[in-house]
Amino acid sequence: MEPLPLVLAALGGTTTALHWASLSLAWTRSRRAGTPRATGTPPVTILRPVCGLEYRLEDTLGSTFALDWPDYEIVFCVARGDDPVVPLVRDLIGRHPQVPARLLVGNERPSGNPKLDNLFKGWAAARHDWVVMADSNVLLPPDYLRQLMASWGPRTGLVCSPPVGTDPVGFAAEVEAAFLNSHAARWQMNADALGFGFAQGKTMFWRRADLDRAGGLMAIGREAAEDAASTRLVRGAGLKVSLVPAPFAQPLGPRRWADVWRRQVRWARLRRVAFPAAYIPEILSGSAASLALLTAAAFLAGFGTAAIAALALLALALWYAPEAALAKAMGWPLGRRGLAAMILRDAAIPILWFAGLGDRFEWRGNAMHADIARPGGARRAFVLRSTLGAGAHR
Repeated sequence: MEPLPLVLAALGGTTTALHWASLSLAWTRSRRAGTPRATGTPPVTILRPVCGLEYRLEDTLGSTFALDWPDYEIVFCVARGDDPVVPLVRDLIGRHPQVPARLLVGNERPSGNPKLDNLFKGWAAARHDWVVMADSNVLLPPDYLRQLMASWGPRTGLVCSPPVGTDPVGFAAEVEAAFLNSHAARWQMNADALGFGFAQGKTMFWRRADLDRAGGLMAIGREAAEDAASTRLVRGAGLKVSLVPAPFAQPLGPRRWADVWRRQVRWARLRRVAFPAAYIPEILSGSAASLALLTAAAFLAGFGTAAIAALALLALALWYAPEAALAKAMGWPLGRRGLAAMILRDAAIPILWFAGLGDRFEWRGNAMHADIARPGGARRAFVLRSTLGAGAHR
C-alpha cells in the first residue's frame, strides 16, 4: 500500500481511538466520584439572574426553594421591573416563606457582560461568605449545595458544573442535547479528570472573599465570557476549577434551528478567542474528520464502492455505539432520533469551527464582540489570593 493511504488511515484510527479514550475517561470519572459528602454546611447565598420567560421556568426557579441545606438565601436579579418574569418570581417567593428570598431590580451597566451586569446588585447584597451564581434555566437537585460544597478541596478556587440538556422537545432540541451532553459535558469532565478543569457559567460557586480580593465581579465582568475569565483568574492564582461529580440538568423544551445554531456559533467564537490553542483541535472532535480520513484512505488504496460504504458504516458504528452507551449510563436523554442527532451534530462541527473564526454575536438582544473575551481584554490584571486550607468550609 502507498504511504499516503497508510498515513490517512492512521490519522483516522487515531481520532477514533481518542474518541474512545475520552468516552472511557468520562465514564470512569463518573463512577469513581461516588456520592460527595460536604464536610460543613455554612450559610450560602444563591444568586439567580432572570430575564424573560423560559421553558419550565417555574420548575427551575422553584427548585431553588427545595434544597437540602440548613441555611441559605436566594437573591433573584432582574434588570427591569416590567420584565414578564417578575410576577412569577414574586409568586414563588410568596409561596415559600420558609426560605429567605428577595428580588432585586436594577439595570447597572458597569461591565461589558449583560448577565454579570444583572448580578452586580446581588453580589453587593449577598449576606453570606459562600455565593453561587446559578442560571435561571438550571434545575437544581435537592443536594445541589451539598454537591458543590463537597467538590471544594484545599486547592479549589471555583466549583462549576456543565449543563446537561434534558427534556428536549423536537429534533432541533435533540441536536442541542447532543452538543451539550455526550460532546461538551464529556470533554469538560475529561479536562477535570486530567487536572485541567475549566469553568462553565451555568453554575459557579465562589468563596466570596477570594473573588472580592481579586476585584469582585469586575475581575470577570469586562469580558464577554465570564466563565473563561474565571478560569484564567483561578488558574493564575495557582488554584483549580473543580466540577461536581454529575452535571446538573437544563430542561431544553422546544428549540428553533436558528437559535441552536446561533448559540453554538456564539460559544465557538468565545472559546476561540479565550483559549485559541484549545480551539484548534476542535475541528477533529466529531466523527466527520475520522470518517473523511478513513474513506479517503480506502479510496486511494483502491477499495471498491461497496467496500468503502461498508467501512464507513463500520466506522460510524464504532464511533456512536460507545457514545450512546455513555449517554445511557449517565442517564442523559437519548430518544429514537438520538443517533441521527449525534450524526448531524458531528457533520456540523467542521462548519461550526470555521464559523467560530468570526468575532460578532448576539446574546439576549445585545450585540457583542468576542474580542473582549481576549486575555487582557479587561485592561487590568487581577490576582486571586486565596486563603484556602483545612478550614475552608468554616
